[in-house]
Amino acid sequence: MTVEGTSSTRVIDLRSDTVTHPTEAMRHAMATAEVGDDVYGEDPTVNRLEARAAEIFGRESAIFVPTGSMGNQIAIRLHTQPGQEVICEARAHILDWEMAMVSAFSGCQLRPVAGDRGVLTWDRIKAMIAPQIYYRPMTGLIALENSHNMAGGTVTPLEVYEEIWSGARDAGLPTHLDGARVFNAATALGIPVSELTAGFSSVMFCLSKGLCAPVGSMLVGSRRFIERARSVRKMLGGGMRQAGILAAAGLIALEEMPSRLAEDHANARFLAEFVATLPGVEIDLSTVQTNIVIFRLLGVQDVGPVLAQLKKRGVAAGSAASDQIRFVTHRDVNRADCESASHIVAEVLSGQSFS
Repeated sequence: MTVEGTSSTRVIDLRSDTVTHPTEAMRHAMATAEVGDDVYGEDPTVNRLEARAAEIFGRESAIFVPTGSMGNQIAIRLHTQPGQEVICEARAHILDWEMAMVSAFSGCQLRPVAGDRGVLTWDRIKAMIAPQIYYRPMTGLIALENSHNMAGGTVTPLEVYEEIWSGARDAGLPTHLDGARVFNAATALGIPVSELTAGFSSVMFCLSKGLCAPVGSMLVGSRRFIERARSVRKMLGGGMRQAGILAAAGLIALEEMPSRLAEDHANARFLAEFVATLPGVEIDLSTVQTNIVIFRLLGVQDVGPVLAQLKKRGVAAGSAASDQIRFVTHRDVNRADCESASHIVAEVLSGQSFS
């Protein structure tokens, strides 16, 4: 894989699992996909993908959307009323990376709550539910994330969710899961996604991250919820026509790719344990539970120059804060790549000042 601004030499791209390329099987399926007009509900490949996603998650229905952000925002719009609050974790994707659409599109505000390494418990959530006072914005939704991107891919266990589901039901509140990487979370916990997500009112998950599809995410829920979601998807410009070309890759992503995610997790752990041995690096190995590695460079104010040096040496990485570097492992980076990347990181960090 090459990255803009580098030579044609292959770059070890650890910026995100969104950079994954579709497999050869996906490319063939896309080229031969049976298609129709999905706005009319006539694309048979999209219909098969939606039916299969609903089946895997134990839901009545599902809808194919272009992006995970769109799936999240559709759900938030349907679960809330303007003027309400949405409780979320303090570094949630819907807060940091979805362009303030909770307010712009649904007319709600976010009520962020700091979790323990990204994990929110019912006690923390309950304390932030608004009292029933007419001059305060009421809580309309609890929106959670698993695995948690900016916490380093940490996983919320099932027992934590069971308490949240019970408390939310008693409080009369719907719950939505941003499950962009929920298959990673389920892999780490060793349980099916249907079990891990059973109590949520709705779930969004991505096909285009570790599952390697080129485009697309799914939103699952009740039949009535998904019927309403089709109208909101159209409002957001998400009504696609011969989308079976994309759905064909999504079917392969859904059926074949979850079983290999443990390999990505093992590679992330390898990188994390190597980085932990380097001087001037601070990393909490307990947070490396899936395919994301975040570490801090001590005494460095801006990791930009470090990232530039890594890129010149053939390793593309991202940042999680001004002093933090982020690696994400995926199918297009194997163990040999991770070994090469670790040596390059050591060489770039050794004996140099980037502050």
